[in-house]
This record gives sequence, C-alpha cells and structure tokens, in this order.
Amino acid sequence: MCGLSGEIRFDDRRPDVAAVERMTDRLAARGPDGRGIWSQGPVALGHRRLKIIDLSERGAQPMTDADTRLTGVFNGCIYNYQEIRAELRALGHRFFSTSDTEVILKAYRQWGTDCVDRLIGMFVFVIVESDTGRVVLARDRLGIKPLYLAHTPGRLRFASTLPALLAGGGVDTSIDPVALHQYLSWHATVAAPRTVLAGVRKLPPATVRVVEPDGSYTDHRYWQPSYTRRAEFAGMDAGDWRDAVLDSLRTAVRRRMVADVPVGVLLSGGLDSSLIVGLLAEEGQKDLATFSVGFESEGGEEGDEFAYSDLIARRYDTDHHQLMVPSDRVSTALDATVAAMSEPMVSHDVVAFHLLSELVSKEVSVVQSGQGADEVFAGYRWYPDMAAVEREREPERYAEVYFDRPHSDMARILQPHVLADHDVSGRFVREHMAAPGAETALDAALRLDTHVMLVDDPVKRVDNMTMDWGLEARVPFLDHELVELAAACPPELKLAQGGKGVLKDAGRKLLPREVVDRPKGYFPVPAIRHMAGPVLERVRQALSAPEARARGIFRDEYLTELLAAPDDHRTHRGANALWHVALLEIWLQTHRIS
Repeated sequence: MCGLSGEIRFDDRRPDVAAVERMTDRLAARGPDGRGIWSQGPVALGHRRLKIIDLSERGAQPMTDADTRLTGVFNGCIYNYQEIRAELRALGHRFFSTSDTEVILKAYRQWGTDCVDRLIGMFVFVIVESDTGRVVLARDRLGIKPLYLAHTPGRLRFASTLPALLAGGGVDTSIDPVALHQYLSWHATVAAPRTVLAGVRKLPPATVRVVEPDGSYTDHRYWQPSYTRRAEFAGMDAGDWRDAVLDSLRTAVRRRMVADVPVGVLLSGGLDSSLIVGLLAEEGQKDLATFSVGFESEGGEEGDEFAYSDLIARRYDTDHHQLMVPSDRVSTALDATVAAMSEPMVSHDVVAFHLLSELVSKEVSVVQSGQGADEVFAGYRWYPDMAAVEREREPERYAEVYFDRPHSDMARILQPHVLADHDVSGRFVREHMAAPGAETALDAALRLDTHVMLVDDPVKRVDNMTMDWGLEARVPFLDHELVELAAACPPELKLAQGGKGVLKDAGRKLLPREVVDRPKGYFPVPAIRHMAGPVLERVRQALSAPEARARGIFRDEYLTELLAAPDDHRTHRGANALWHVALLEIWLQTHRIS
C-alpha cells in the first residue's frame, strides 16, 4: 500500500521532475516508509512506500527490472503474489526480491496486459516499457485503489490522490457541471471518469489504459460480472447458497491476511465486520487486534455501538481497542478530515473513519474492514422497492429511492453557470440500467451500486481516511470472486430477513444471534448529523468566505434558507442539506482551489 505519481510527455520535452517530486511529497502520509523518483526519456515516476510485503529495500519503488527493461510503480496488494511468483519461476523468470511489485513486472513481461486477469487483490500500477516508450496504467476490478489523471496539451500527469495532482500545478480547477449534478444527486458520489474539477479525471475500475508515445491511448475493461442466474448454480437451495457464500468469504478473509506485518480488524459490531473476526478466529488467529470507535450522544442520538463490538471481542478473545471521541474532537478533526479527501465526501461517518484510522495506525499497519457487504448482498432499505418494480420503471424508481434530490430542484440550488442543461444523473442511471447482463430490476440496481456508487463513496472514503495515517485497509467483501458469486445469487435470498438474508444465514453458523439479528447500524457521528455549534460555525465561515462568493456555485436565497434552519432541511436520503452543500465549499477552500 503506497502512493504513486508521474508525468508522461508527448511533445519531445523532458518531464517536469520537480512537479513529480511535489506530487510525491504530497503523498507522504500514504507511504511514510520510503520515497523514490525515477526519470528516463519522456516519463518520470514518483513513489511513497508503506512497507507491508518484503520489508527490505529490495522492494523499494520505482522498481526497474533489468531483465525485462520495465520500470513500474504500484499501490495496493496482490494477495496471490506467491502463487504467481511460483508459476513465473517455473517459466524461467528470476527474482531479486520477495515483493508483489516485482511479481507484477514479471507477470506483465510474461502475459502483457492480460496479466491483470491473474491478479487477485487491490491495485493500481503504472509500467513503462523502455524499449517502446509505451506506458500502461491499470486499476483493480472494484476500484479499491484510486488513480487520478490530469491531461493538458503535450502532457499526462497521474497520482494516487487528487490533492497530489494539485501539488504538481497546472490543473484546470473549474467546476464540472455534470459532476456537480452527480454530487448533489448521489450523496456526493461522482462516477468515474469524472471528478468535480473539470481538469481531473479518474481511471475507471477494471480498466487497463495503454498510452502510446504520441499520447494516443486505448482502454480495455477487463472485468464485469454477470448479474444473472447461471447454469452452474442451478438446483442450489438456500442452504447451498449460504454455504457457498460462507466458503467464498472465508477464502476472501484468508487471502487478506497475506503480509509481513500483523493484520487487525475494524470492528463495528455489525454483521459484516463481526463475520470477518469470526472467520479469522475459525482460521486459528490468536490475539487478533480489533478496533472500534464511538462518539458522545448529541440531540438524543446515541453515538456508539460498543455493546455489540464488545460482545464479539469477548467471544473471540481479541486484543480489543475502544476509542471514545468527545464532541469537541469532532469539530477540531473536521478540517484534517477534509484535507485527507481526494474528493468531497458528505457522509458523516467520514470523520469517524479518520479518527479511528489515527488510533489504529499507532498499533498496526494493516486492517480488514467490512465495507461493501450492503451493496453486494442487498442490505439497504431501498432494495425491496427496486425488486418490486417493473423493468421499464427501473431508472425512475431508482431515482425515487436513491437520489438525494430530483433534477427539478437543481435550478433553485445552483447558479446558472454551473447548472447542467438536462438531467445528466438520471440519464447516467438509465443508460447503466439498460445495459445487458442484469436479469431483474434488483440485479440492475445492485450492479449500479456495486460498480459505481460503492467505488466512489464508501470505498474511496475508507482508502482516503486510512491512508492519510499510513494504514492499509483491506475489504474482503469486495473480493472479486465473492462479488461474482453474489451477483449470481437469486435476489430473493439476498432480500430475505430485511436484507442480506443469505449473509445472515452464513453469520448464524458463527456469530451470536443478537449480532446477526440486530437492527442495521451506521457509524453515528451526531455532532455532524445535527449541525452542532462548532461544526455549524465552520459551515457558516466557509459559505461566507470571499472564495465562496467569488465562485458563486449556490444561489444566495437557497443558502439563506438553509442557514435560517440548519437542522431542518434534509435530502431525500436523510442527509443534512446544509452539510451537503457546505462540504463542497469547505473542501475547495481546504485544497486552495480558487
């Protein structure tokens, strides 16, 4: 787990190594254990290293393989790197390290861009072919690891975070109206390849991009599971599916223990993280470090779920750590949390993740986390509504249950210069749901949530918040083989028991029933949900700042309405509407975007 950056020139000029160094230094938190810069011809690469696999300097990056004449940088972890290494050795390849980075370079030499099909893990890598000048960029199947891109005439820059790109300079920071529409529609999610800034794009998940020396490029999407019932699973009953899911999750959890350092678990006390702990205990893990966070109550809302996490910690005798955060710590941590965001994230639990990551990073460098189970196994409250709708009403019903706001509200919220001229978010959903490969309305919704909404909300949130403290988070529920299995699972088994039925059945084989059957919980952060004093003051400050007035994104009358009753206005999904709009301004100002 690391941070990478670089520049490719297409105009016969040398790359700006100083800019790559600035980008690399901005990634220091992601990789506190090492720094490297490499430049040759029209390409420069930068890397910050977090030592997880091969702790020696032989695993340092950028890594050049003299045998293959390839140089690469890599962010992530290849969980099956040892098996691939053995296969490559049998094919005659020689290794100078025990790192998964070198395995990627050798695998690319052996299989070309098809090497991604063999990689099990989370990754972004960039490989430079010295002989041809071609540069290959690749991202993992579920987009767990990020890669941001900035194209300008004659040049492509890339980095693991958007703020790192900004540190390089020369980025068009004007607001992208289409991305802004998505931000306000989808709980701050902006789908790849867009970001809220017009000059920054994201490499989409499951994509290999081959960049030629003249700047032309081709993209190949190498993975997309079918959300249909498959012949190989015909005849399976509910018990068979339960066992298949449990076996697949067991494999996913086991894979994510691969490391040369200890691996802990973020334990909320919910079904998902508790299953990870239970499966690791079943595998014989002793003295497993587990971590939970809680907040002071605010506005009558409880701020912790320690009763459940303590229950699991006691049952499996884990080395458990609690973090209780006072409300005033939330407000003081807010700016640091926003600074860690590659893109603005409105979910109130982002502060919780940042504070939790700070604690955990003092104890371990790697954790497993339960993100993704709700999207993969249909755990959210709106999925039954999608299952009941006719196919022709899928996009309309999805907008009704998922969108924060309808398109008709945008004109009263946004100034004309940043207002999209039609319902771009609705069109995106219609086109996605019309694509082949989804058998039912629920299948189409789950595909959209897993491969778009999940990637650019909770997955990005976990990566940004943990990596800001040099902490690697691994997400077994996004093991691509488990996702493929869940995609084929009959919708009624996922919807059963109020959602995640097949996963709950699996949980009952390991966990106390009070954990499996508890009401669904979230990371509660009442001080933000209820616009407590210091947070509200920060919001007022941001919206009245000269930069905000000069930018003029939101209509004055709309902001006046929200500020007059800051806790009364909610989006359709229950978010605080004032926080939703203010967070964008706080993010822009924090990153000095004019």
